[in-house]
Amino acid sequence: MTALQPYPAYKDSGVEWLGDVPEHWEVWRLKSLVKILSGATPNSGRREYWNGDVLWITPEDLGRLVGRDIHRSRRRITNAGYQSCGTTLAPVGSVVISTRAPIGHLAILGHEGCTNQGCRLLVPANASVSEWVYLGLLTARGELQMLGQGTTFAELSREALGALSLPLPPLREQTAIVRFIDHADGRIRRYIRAKQRLIELLEEEKQAIIHQAVTGQIDVRTGQPYPVYKDSGVEWLGKVPEHWEVRRLRSVAAIGTGGRDTIDRQAGGPYPFFVRSQAVERINTWSFDGEAVLTAGDGVGVGKVFHYVNGRFDYHQRVYKFSDFSHILGRFFFHYFRCTLRNEVLRGTAKSTVDSLRLPMLQSFPVVLPFLPEQTTIVEYVEKRAAAIGTAIASARRQIDLLQEYRTRLIADVVTGKLDVREAAGFRWRDHIRGSRGLVI
Repeated sequence: MTALQPYPAYKDSGVEWLGDVPEHWEVWRLKSLVKILSGATPNSGRREYWNGDVLWITPEDLGRLVGRDIHRSRRRITNAGYQSCGTTLAPVGSVVISTRAPIGHLAILGHEGCTNQGCRLLVPANASVSEWVYLGLLTARGELQMLGQGTTFAELSREALGALSLPLPPLREQTAIVRFIDHADGRIRRYIRAKQRLIELLEEEKQAIIHQAVTGQIDVRTGQPYPVYKDSGVEWLGKVPEHWEVRRLRSVAAIGTGGRDTIDRQAGGPYPFFVRSQAVERINTWSFDGEAVLTAGDGVGVGKVFHYVNGRFDYHQRVYKFSDFSHILGRFFFHYFRCTLRNEVLRGTAKSTVDSLRLPMLQSFPVVLPFLPEQTTIVEYVEKRAAAIGTAIASARRQIDLLQEYRTRLIADVVTGKLDVREAAGFRWRDHIRGSRGLVI
């Protein structure tokens, strides 16, 4: 890929976002390449229109898609459903695009189907053009988003979509370019998956290190188990070092909830505002000044959202605050609590999630207490190890970002003719001459 060169000769495309294109390429408007079908929504009150076998794609479906082809939609409709809308089913291979914000999400239909009014279907007259249209629109996403209009939400009109200009090489060259991009994209995606798997393993390693240290499975000073253990009296905690104490949370920290709601947040406010997600908002007020640990009291963040803070802040009415620590360091409590809370909240339930945390359960939550100097040693150990792993995770994420940027730039440069991939794709010039007018529309 690094050896790719520009084409020998270029000409002005006449289209600002395209710039110059290879001399032998053409530029066509999208409406000349495809038939544009609009979408619609069947009457939601008619049961006979829903839960059928017909793919019914929405912008949400496209936004969640990983990959190019779409085979499933969150909701399906019946034959009567799409007929009631006066729409037409698009065949396999048609391109579907979201035309309401966010504009420009794309897929190729893996099954015949239709869409709601937030998408449009593009049906090429020649099935072999589908992949090229998909790549062209993928490259033109920024241009499509700028063409969106509307006050309540941005929408791309049928006329503006159809008027979009796309570069068009001869058919055989299109095939060669698509083949090259498929190969390159496959390699890049494999690299990205490998980095994502590395991040998962590093996260698991970090959690295991912290859990072993704060529950006494290893003595961080020696890297070995403690000499003597005793039963903690807590089933999920098991045995703890003999000199450790187990107390209930109410005896080591004060528990309270906030008095604010999400609507109270103020962008650019001087104080942190802790809500029921890992993201920290800002606010103009503060209700507590000091060391505290916070966790979501209900919603999807139960057992997953934890914050440590030391200073002035405000917090949501369904966020629990733990403060005024006694016989336990705030940071030790943070690491221990984050590692072990889910064990307790999920105890006795067959569900993988819990809707809310109750105060009596939190008050009775078992907390281990090494001696304070030992807590300090454990905190220093886990934070040093976690920082090293965090650096490796950040590096892997940065590599993923760079790979994704490279993928986007490579596809754009190839599809707009800035790079010549014919030789890399095994393209033969004699075939190009014979097939230079091979596009059927």
